[in-house]
Amino acid sequence: MKKYFTVVIEKDEEADMYIGEVPGLPGCHTHGKAVDELMKNMQEVIKLCSEVEKEEARELPKFVGVQQIEVSP
Repeated sequence: MKKYFTVVIEKDEEADMYIGEVPGLPGCHTHGKAVDELMKNMQEVIKLCSEVEKEEARELPKFVGVQQIEVSP
């Protein structure tokens, strides 16, 4: 049975890397030079983290999205 996990992705401008984290798996994170590379790495690390944290691994509700908003002072 397939499981779906939410991946939070941030861009590290200094290192020119994408950083991914899975909120449903504490400590489960990795990086990649491109989003495609990051997501491939995420699949591998999610499998590893799921094996170690079997009891804590949980799927979060379907993720809707994140938006940035500009707020003037």
